[in-house]
Amino acid sequence: MEFLNELVNQINGLVWGPPMLVLILGTGFFLMMILKLMPLRRIGTGFAMIWRGRHRGDTATGEISPFEALMTCLAATVGTGNIAGVATAIAVGGPGALFWMWCTALVGMATKYCEVVLAVHFREKDDRGEHAGGPMYAIKNGLGRKWLWLGVAFAVFGGFAGFGIGNMVQVNSMAQALESAFAIPLWVTGVVTMVLIGLVILGGIKRIGAVAASLVPFMCVAYVLAGLVVLAVNAERIPESLDLIFTHAFSPIAATGGFAGAAVMAAIRYGVARGIFSNEAGLGSAGIAQAAGTTTNAVQSGLIGMMGTFIDTLIICSITGLAIVCSGVWSSGASGAALSASAFEVSMPGIGGTILTLSLVVFAFTTILGWSYYGEKCWEFLLGTKSTLPYRIVWVLVIPFGAISQLDFAWLLADTLNGLMALPNLISLILLSPLVVKLTREYFQNPGRAE
Repeated sequence: MEFLNELVNQINGLVWGPPMLVLILGTGFFLMMILKLMPLRRIGTGFAMIWRGRHRGDTATGEISPFEALMTCLAATVGTGNIAGVATAIAVGGPGALFWMWCTALVGMATKYCEVVLAVHFREKDDRGEHAGGPMYAIKNGLGRKWLWLGVAFAVFGGFAGFGIGNMVQVNSMAQALESAFAIPLWVTGVVTMVLIGLVILGGIKRIGAVAASLVPFMCVAYVLAGLVVLAVNAERIPESLDLIFTHAFSPIAATGGFAGAAVMAAIRYGVARGIFSNEAGLGSAGIAQAAGTTTNAVQSGLIGMMGTFIDTLIICSITGLAIVCSGVWSSGASGAALSASAFEVSMPGIGGTILTLSLVVFAFTTILGWSYYGEKCWEFLLGTKSTLPYRIVWVLVIPFGAISQLDFAWLLADTLNGLMALPNLISLILLSPLVVKLTREYFQNPGRAE
């Protein structure tokens, strides 16, 4: 077991090492350039599309509304990474890590846009008449049979990674947080979560979309409002905090308090890695949910999908990061969710830690919902629709085990598989980028569709 753990640890170091981070950032930058900064120029259009996407169009095809599809994506991406991931990046890389998270999100909007456009453009109907899409279908239908092995690789990585990164790790974080804050036994959290998740996912994507559309906007707005209170309490420190963030994005920061100090490379590495972990731009997962959304045009879906990265990282992660830096707790030596909780508790004594804990629980719960659908579609690609019900049952049954288990190795393995999802996806994005540019140009050249 020790040998296996060391082997996976070494692979993980390669998967999430500088070459992969450069590849993900580089691909995003390349896509942003060939799109002539369109994702940045069309942020307003993206928000307008989200608002209009609350309802199905009369001629649109799909199982859920575009808004529900985006909320399902946000359900999966807005999770422990927005609380624990941001805190870890700052605790190890210093305040400058937040700057590199922002950079990851900006180029990640182009990546997410292309992922969704291709997923919707190449989606197909399964034998139940439901739409299925994602990188595996874009590879199969866009690159041809000789590339099918690449789509299979993505589905295998995603199908197994989901049980760790999107299920057991999430419920484990929930259980630990609730035990620490309210003395709720781990097994109780596991059983209750199992029942609630089962009631939702056994109803398929329509029920997942409906629950996500109800829960995700509320949880995001509530968390942002709580974070703004923390920033308001520490308003006089915001200019100094921004100076720290921008200065130490490009220069090392010395040890102070419980903070061990960090080189610029640490700020870059952990900022980029945690940014990708949070918003999943480059991993290809968002297109899986967006492919189920009702739409008449893949570019419309892409404009909505790219806003998930904007909301996840540039809004929610920024709130967490600024709260940690402004409150002064970033140098305390704490890390992960404990550091974020400390920032809220210091600024709102008596209730701050509770708010953060409850936010973590809701974020993790919705992540389990979103990732259940990602994994389901990966296994459907590999084994057909006959795998759906067995998959859902297994997904629900492993939840209690995740709550009570020590997951160091499971986390490491799932994190590695999660990173490996990026390779097939990035290859397909680069090879199919001319098609994305063509579809985008055609869409915006038609005044009736552009707005």
